[in-house]
Amino acid sequence: MNVPSRVPIVLPNLGSDRATFSLWYVRPGDPVFEGDRVAEVLIPGATYDVPAPVNGVLVERLALPNDRLAAGQVLGLIQEEE
Repeated sequence: MNVPSRVPIVLPNLGSDRATFSLWYVRPGDPVFEGDRVAEVLIPGATYDVPAPVNGVLVERLALPNDRLAAGQVLGLIQEEE
């Protein structure tokens, strides 16, 4: 039996050490498709939309508005579709 995996939504290196989580575009239980914007992050002088890495369902949001972030930090988890 194949168990669907949980895939992390990871903040990429945006070239700034001062990233701040802004908002979620999706709620837990919402379906997402690879490349869809799922969250917004602010860096000095720019706004960055974080894309979904896979098709699936958002199951957990780990980042909250105004959280300070580092590259590689996990923002949330997606239950990957089979």
